[in-house]
Amino acid sequence: MLMLPLTAVFSRKMVSDDETPVKSWEIRRRRGVVVSRSSAIAGGTGKSSSPTNNGNIHRKRLDFSQRPDDGKRSRKSSQSSPSSSSSSSTQSSSSGEAEVSEAMPSTTIENFLANDLVPAFGSISVSGRCREMEDAISIQPDFCRPEVSGRRPLHFFAVYDGHGGSHVAILCKERMHVFLEEELMRVASNNSGEGSSSSSEEKWKTVMERCFERMDEEALSSCACGDDSAPCRCDQTGVTSEIVGSTAVVAVLTPDTILLANCGDSRAVLSRGGKAIPLSIDHKPDRPDELARIEATGGRVIYLNGARVLGILAMSRALGDKYLKPIVISEPELTITERTPEDECLILASDGLWDVLSNDLACEVARKCLHEEVSSSNAPRILSTEPAKEDSAAEQMNQSRCSLAAALLARLALGRKSSDNISVIVIDLKRG
Repeated sequence: MLMLPLTAVFSRKMVSDDETPVKSWEIRRRRGVVVSRSSAIAGGTGKSSSPTNNGNIHRKRLDFSQRPDDGKRSRKSSQSSPSSSSSSSTQSSSSGEAEVSEAMPSTTIENFLANDLVPAFGSISVSGRCREMEDAISIQPDFCRPEVSGRRPLHFFAVYDGHGGSHVAILCKERMHVFLEEELMRVASNNSGEGSSSSSEEKWKTVMERCFERMDEEALSSCACGDDSAPCRCDQTGVTSEIVGSTAVVAVLTPDTILLANCGDSRAVLSRGGKAIPLSIDHKPDRPDELARIEATGGRVIYLNGARVLGILAMSRALGDKYLKPIVISEPELTITERTPEDECLILASDGLWDVLSNDLACEVARKCLHEEVSSSNAPRILSTEPAKEDSAAEQMNQSRCSLAAALLARLALGRKSSDNISVIVIDLKRG
């Protein structure tokens, strides 16, 4: 009975004496791991509070996807040999620093995201009292980030008012923003140097003119059925549509400016400080400068239910309309407007709205829809490469207010006996 405890004590003593070198190495190894982990936490916490670290947060965000592998390698190396404990401690410390810095708020991150805001918008397009729907709208948030805008996001909004058929307006909806992106990238590749504001305006003018020219060429060469593929296999193969065209009012929003290109009698109006500011002027045949241009090309303006080119078309510029070339041209007029804190909203619409509503009334209706009883949370929609899990209530409210404003304007136009298709886009400039 007395031998069992003595043997146990003796055996425990012998094992302890035999494994002393290994045991001491194991203890040192474990201490090294503990020290490296504690130093990583201490080092990360200390450096993340340093004001000089905030400037590097954005750069570290770009390498975030590589951190898990680096962390695994550093932990693996810390356990491979006792001599690597000091180096693994340094690696773990830098990894901990990056992780802690990632969670810290930074004005750099906030400023970066502020440039990625997508404005709240709403739209509606109805046939109204017309039998056929010939209008089309196109909305492309963050469709391009070219060098001419300093790699900042561009948001594309457009209204196309077709006549004689819908296929030119539909072509514009499908292709205009694609052509614009291609032209912007071409300008960026051909002009690597920095330019002044005047040269920037010239670049935008060149880009827009080339974009509309390409769109016009495609509209003129498309099949009468509306298919731009070659060859088209419909019953009208080889027949081009010479009596179909479309207006185009295109707005490109940057964080600082509103670029507006207009061809035809659709219109864009900016509400700023409670006042309506038209950003485009309708291309009507009886506009003095348009009338002079028409007559200079051998055309005539005949007043038949209003001023019309050759008594047919109620606008002097449009995409398509092959039978009226070169009297009717597709060259757009471009305006560049600097954004201000007083900007409230931007309205793009076809003449189905503007024929019965004044600029002032349309802006007043939109303002009341957008800014009455504004929620305390003005959180704008943040553009992200990853799909959002769910929108906040404030974001949904902003979007619904814009949609409500567009729908109310269309309904008001119908109530005032508008006889044309009605297409409206309302963009809330206070939230984006």
